[in-house]
Amino acid sequence: MDSVNRSAVTPSKSKLARTFAKVLHIRSLTGGNQKPKFSEHVKDDVVKKDLVKSELLKKTQFKSFDDEDEKHQKAAADAFLAKLFANISAVKAAYAQLQFAQSPYDPDGIQSADDLVVAELKNLSELKQCFVKKQFDEYSPEKTHLLAEIQEQKSILKTYDIMGKKLDSQLKLKESELMFLREKLVEANQENKLLEKRLNASGPVSPLDNLHFSSLNPIHFIMFHRQTIRSIRSFVRLLSKELVDAGWKLDAAASSIEPGIEFSKANDICYAFESFVSREMFDGFNYPTFSISTEPLPEQKKRQKLFYDRFTELRSMKPADYFAWKPKSTFSRFCRAKYLKLIHPKMEDSIFGNLDQRNILNSGEYPESTFFSAYSDMAKRIWLLHCLAFSFDPIASIFQLSKGNRFSDVYMESLNEEAFISWDGSPETEPRVGFTVVPGFKIGKTVIQCQVYLC
Repeated sequence: MDSVNRSAVTPSKSKLARTFAKVLHIRSLTGGNQKPKFSEHVKDDVVKKDLVKSELLKKTQFKSFDDEDEKHQKAAADAFLAKLFANISAVKAAYAQLQFAQSPYDPDGIQSADDLVVAELKNLSELKQCFVKKQFDEYSPEKTHLLAEIQEQKSILKTYDIMGKKLDSQLKLKESELMFLREKLVEANQENKLLEKRLNASGPVSPLDNLHFSSLNPIHFIMFHRQTIRSIRSFVRLLSKELVDAGWKLDAAASSIEPGIEFSKANDICYAFESFVSREMFDGFNYPTFSISTEPLPEQKKRQKLFYDRFTELRSMKPADYFAWKPKSTFSRFCRAKYLKLIHPKMEDSIFGNLDQRNILNSGEYPESTFFSAYSDMAKRIWLLHCLAFSFDPIASIFQLSKGNRFSDVYMESLNEEAFISWDGSPETEPRVGFTVVPGFKIGKTVIQCQVYLC
């Protein structure tokens, strides 16, 4: 029974042994230490991923290095430009110092400023060479930029300081010139007063004593026109003094005569009174608006000779003597009518406390007061100027400008030169007429300027 059981078990064990031996034989043939192919593929993928990561890391690092280098170069370029502008400002400051040393002349200051200009130009040349060779400050561009800006501001402040000193010097020079001109003006006014006294004391108009009708020319009219203006101003001064003594406010009176005018000087209000007097005295003469006459030539000559005879008849006489000689003459009627129109009853009453002079004139007589004597002397010169104007061939024409007209130095003479300077000190290009003080005349091609007050 035991033999039967062994024979049954033995074949199964031997079969297992053979199978195990077969497996060992196969491993010996394929290499017992070889790993599976699946593990090899996994290892290759891991290696590849590590290489990619390494390359990406290197590229990122290179890019960051490039960005930092670019920013550094830009900062260096900005610092260079700041140094350039600072150097240019230093050159300007040095040149301003050189100009300031030339006036007034300062040889030491000129030499010092010249050396400074040369030094700054050398610095500018060195900056040019650095730019050509690309030699920028790459160590501390931010610090260089800040220092350059500080230097530029210092140079600008130095330039402004020099300009301020130069303006102060010019101001002192202008003040000295103004003081000198004021002294000259005082001397000129004193001389004018002396000449005016001599002229008033001389009586008849001496420059025209030897005048003849055949030799009449515009120069004679210009001379007499100037004397007439002086006579008007002399009477206006007397009238203004009487009004002030009577308690009048001249500025208010001037504003009523020429409304809307701002006088640049307090004394300029006298021009408003001169305008009022000349406007009233020259009104009604009926001067021609043009010089062409339609009268026959003999009639023209006869009329011109008539006015010239009136001129010569009156010019050698005092008004009071002429009134006594010809109380009803054209000149006498002219004086009476113009006085009654020029001197208002309220004005006369406030000046003299009565209306005696007006009453005397209305009665056909002529007052003998100092005030009427000054008035009649002015009226005489205006009447003689009128007669002289009608003695010319062609007849002199009168003109005056209205408010707002543009100034023309051909036809006008300004009485306030400050109107040519605007409020900010710059020249006024188109000053305008405020009012006409004394009218102008035109004889043929000769223009006698009217006097105007500009606004």
